[in-house]
Amino acid sequence: MTKTTHFFKEVYEELTKVTWLNRGDVVRSTIAVSFVVILIAIYVSLIDVGLQTALRAILGGR
Repeated sequence: MTKTTHFFKEVYEELTKVTWLNRGDVVRSTIAVSFVVILIAIYVSLIDVGLQTALRAILGGR
């Protein structure tokens, strides 16, 4: 048996031991992660706008 074949056989054996999440858990996790990403994007955007406004006021930009 070649090393490659042996490797893939071991990979398959390990994957049969994995406990996979059910569809509902995956959907809930995806929604939660999406919600947090959106909140962080809004927060970073607000900080960016605030810093941009402050720098324009300090430097006298357009």
